[in-house]
Amino acid sequence: MTPSTILLLIIIYFGILFYISHRVSRKDDGNDAFFTANKNSKWYLVAFGMIGTALSGVTFISVPGEVGAPSGEQFKYFQFVLGNALGFIVITKLLLPLYYRMNLTSIYGYIEQRMGFYSYKTAATIFLISRTISSAFRLYLVVIVLQRFVFDFYHIPFAFTVLISLLLIFSYTYRGGLKTIIITDTLQTFFLVTSVFLTIYFICDRMDLSAIGAFEEVKNSNYSKIFFFDDFLGSKFHFVKQILGGMFVTIAMTGLDQDLMQKNLSCKNIGEAQKNMFTFTGIFVIINIFFLSVGALLYIYANKNGIAIPTDLITGKPRTDLLFPEIALNHLATIPAIVFLLGIIAATFATTDSALTALTTSFCVDFLGMDKAENNKKNTVRTRHLVHISFSVLIFFVILIFNSINDSSVVGMIFRVASYTYGPLLGLYAFGLFQKSRNVHDKWVPIICLLSPLFTFLINENSKLLFSGYVFDNELIVLNGLITYLGLYLTSSRSSKKISF
Repeated sequence: MTPSTILLLIIIYFGILFYISHRVSRKDDGNDAFFTANKNSKWYLVAFGMIGTALSGVTFISVPGEVGAPSGEQFKYFQFVLGNALGFIVITKLLLPLYYRMNLTSIYGYIEQRMGFYSYKTAATIFLISRTISSAFRLYLVVIVLQRFVFDFYHIPFAFTVLISLLLIFSYTYRGGLKTIIITDTLQTFFLVTSVFLTIYFICDRMDLSAIGAFEEVKNSNYSKIFFFDDFLGSKFHFVKQILGGMFVTIAMTGLDQDLMQKNLSCKNIGEAQKNMFTFTGIFVIINIFFLSVGALLYIYANKNGIAIPTDLITGKPRTDLLFPEIALNHLATIPAIVFLLGIIAATFATTDSALTALTTSFCVDFLGMDKAENNKKNTVRTRHLVHISFSVLIFFVILIFNSINDSSVVGMIFRVASYTYGPLLGLYAFGLFQKSRNVHDKWVPIICLLSPLFTFLINENSKLLFSGYVFDNELIVLNGLITYLGLYLTSSRSSKKISF
């Protein structure tokens, strides 16, 4: 598939998104539409669109790539996915009712009412930092694919490719915000899900495998092991670690994250929001099984056809993230290549456009107070646009920094960083929810939330020595949250009046 064909496909794709954005936001580009979609979203559209937001290009490329990684990952990621499902249930039954009961636009308004001004700003700042980094990582993954297979052909610098990508996202989100994204993400999720099933079909067709034959091929391969129970102390893949990590990473990165919660809060009522989450959870688990199956089939196909894992142009090391695009774009026919491109573009841009909107919402609400009646006026729209531009620029520079230092799988990097950045949020909300008879010293909270990741890092670096060879994986976020929780408890005081929310 030629770079010119790929470029033409991208132009057509974004032309469709621009058209949708124009139709949706032409009569309503105010703050209510941008922040909450006027609280009139259909739950089934939110549920389906959230699939694209939650999965991203990381799941599309990095998860299949990790199946055959030298570290022996196989299907161990599905253990993490099961933990994700448990986390989604906790969010649905515990956090969503709280947010709806308090009628929040930004979920960090809970921290303001429960703990105070400094705690509130700390929670919002943690989100802004965490989501900016994770969104940059996710967009980075699709940009390196576009760079390698399209823009290098035209001798366009990597930085310019990143800039074009962010300009495209900005151009169809800056007016309608969440109201636009609810519709565009539904379309993008359709492309994502369709591409997964069609990719499996095309690979099976190339290897003359039926559906049952493909299942047996994957089952009997060296890639299909799901559950790992050996060496609890020394293995990162152990079932308990993956379940705990998946559950608490989900609670923090979804339930305590303005991005996905903003979509849930756009539903008419709590009943529809919970219906959305339960539906989303079921689809999420099933679609990840197919992503892992794609990974196994890719490695089986590569081994049979002598296709090596592509190397990183900077480090020179094999990079499993690039195996899927290598096979799809250089070893299959034109139609499978188009299907792959639609899938990766849809997955990544559905995540980044949502994150950019959530970052803008959080800053405008949590730091500029635009949800207040006296501030929610037409003249604040210009300020909101400037904030939207600013976060686009910030993500641009974070991607450039990450490109200069990264040498590992993006999916692993995202969850490793999340363990440090989202951990304090986990501790803050846990304390607020389970210690209703104690009040924090508000001005000390920022210090505790700064020290907690530092202590977590030191413990992680010395875990083998401290805990008889124990090695942390994604459950590190639990330790980080626990340290924050203990810090808040030790510096808090008993209240004569129990908090009611």
